Amino acid sequence: MKKINIPLFSILIGCCLIFSATAFSRSYDDIIESNEIIVAVYNDFQPFSYKESDKAKGIDIELAKAIAKQLGVKLRLRWVTADENVEDDLRNNLWKGHYIKRTVADLMLRVPYNREYSLSRDDIGELVHQHVHMFSPYHTESWKIIYNNKKIESVETIAVFQYYDIGVEVDSIPQFYLSSAFRGRMSKHTKQFMSISKAIEAMTVSKVDAVMGLSSQVSYFQSTIPTNNYILAENAFPMMGQQQWDIGMAIKADYRQLGYVIADIVEAMVVQGDMERIFAKYHVLYKKPDFYQEI
Repeated sequence: MKKINIPLFSILIGCCLIFSATAFSRSYDDIIESNEIIVAVYNDFQPFSYKESDKAKGIDIELAKAIAKQLGVKLRLRWVTADENVEDDLRNNLWKGHYIKRTVADLMLRVPYNREYSLSRDDIGELVHQHVHMFSPYHTESWKIIYNNKKIESVETIAVFQYYDIGVEVDSIPQFYLSSAFRGRMSKHTKQFMSISKAIEAMTVSKVDAVMGLSSQVSYFQSTIPTNNYILAENAFPMMGQQQWDIGMAIKADYRQLGYVIADIVEAMVVQGDMERIFAKYHVLYKKPDFYQEI
């Protein structure tokens, strides 16, 4: 039998253990012991997480800093790019790791918080999200329209966009909605842009008369426009389905203790008004999730 070079064999085993370990999230005790928490945030997603002059800014950055401070550890951000769906994002950044970069985060922000969604099953009855635990909603998101009141007198109903141009982000729910609702009567006035910021920019130079997007983004970008003739509409969106939803966070399912500790931190921030103050700092309309209404 051929002899194995023990030192080389040990090195190989050690390397395997190191590289395999990088794909796992860590427990609460591991995080405290390492004096660091790794938090996944979306890249270039104003007003939640973005860089300005190479400095991290945004609502989720403020939230991540607050969590790290309360835990008494340092914060390390993991900047991620959105994949095709939330399932891919959770797999790549929280419990398995990307097939190229096998590292993962301890906590991921801006994850949908919905009991039915978290318990959804695949075609063979397996839980789709069995590897993650979604918890701590910290904001209720919705859709919103901003419009130029020098072009449109008012937006009391979505039907007004049968006659006026409205900008949307390409391949977004607003695009599909405006292109199909009311038998497609608004489709020819629905203009697509690569991002909400590009759509807002187009509105300010009169290429479109309004923009539809996430309430948080629309209200944030409204604050960046120097003139005050761009108004947030209060119309409803008939035949749209789900018009508001909660956003929260997620950890690997094995580490509920970490989730309990962070949930207490977030609840205190919501109840004591710290969360609303963070949103106000970025000129974002804040809506407290129903989860906390009775607290």
